[in-house]
Amino acid sequence: MTTRHKLQTQPLSKERLRLWLKLLKASSLIEDEVRRRLRAECNWTLPRFDVMSALARSPDGLKMSEISRLLRVSNGNVTGIVDTLTDEGLALRVAVPGDRRANRVQLTSKGQALFADHASAHEGWINEILGDLGPDDIDGMIRRLEHLNTFLEG
Repeated sequence: MTTRHKLQTQPLSKERLRLWLKLLKASSLIEDEVRRRLRAECNWTLPRFDVMSALARSPDGLKMSEISRLLRVSNGNVTGIVDTLTDEGLALRVAVPGDRRANRVQLTSKGQALFADHASAHEGWINEILGDLGPDDIDGMIRRLEHLNTFLEG
């Protein structure tokens, strides 16, 4: 039975549920493989990679609350990672002028260099994992997911 035929014979709500489950499965399979490779090849966790990625995209640094908001995790999750990165000389906390309680977290040059190496490896893994997708597949999925994200965020 083709997808088009299923859409005509089953309630659309069932097909939307099926779509959601397939999105979850695909995301989970990719994430599991990335986690495995980060651990095996870099001795890193995915949350650590995500924090460093957020910091790498913000050279002026981010407050802890901004990191948490960007990654959609609690401040507590971020604090432990930032503490470790700071202890390892990969990040530093810089005081925010006018706010004695706030700090901005920035990658050090050592952190930037190490993250650049790991980000390059990460890009290669994603390229490999999604290697069977051609340009039309990728373009179509990106357009549809952008449409979905716009709808969900609106």
